[in-house]
Amino acid sequence: MADSNQTQGPSLNVEKIYVKDISYEAPSVPQAFLEQKVPEVGIQLQIAHSQLSTEEGLHEVVLSVTVTAKLQDRTLFLAEVQQGGLFRIAGIASDEMPMVIEIGCPNILLPFAREVINDLVGKGGFPQLLINPVNFELLYQQKLAANGQPVSH
Repeated sequence: MADSNQTQGPSLNVEKIYVKDISYEAPSVPQAFLEQKVPEVGIQLQIAHSQLSTEEGLHEVVLSVTVTAKLQDRTLFLAEVQQGGLFRIAGIASDEMPMVIEIGCPNILLPFAREVINDLVGKGGFPQLLINPVNFELLYQQKLAANGQPVSH
């Protein structure tokens, strides 16, 4: 007879995807539109997370993406989005949970954040901005190494 409390194996379910915060600034407009030079574009990523319910396995994960376009010392635009997700995670060992939270969930959130950033930049009058895919596994391993923790594969 099977135990009714036994889980069916690991699962990661998306309950909700949403924009938690959004910001856009273009301090050099309209002069920026007269420039012929290609700006330098920088992208920064940050992951925040919290557990909302232990019994239900609900976690909020927020991927913050900040894009800054500069020409020499002038900022042409700054776009930032905090793309949030509500995830129901079950059957994952506690030592593997950080990988799910910092690799699996951001991989789900990135395409949504990419779309919001592209829309913001385009509506600001600038050319389309496509954010390249991100290797969240490598970023996670770098974070572990920086904290002096062993990196597992």
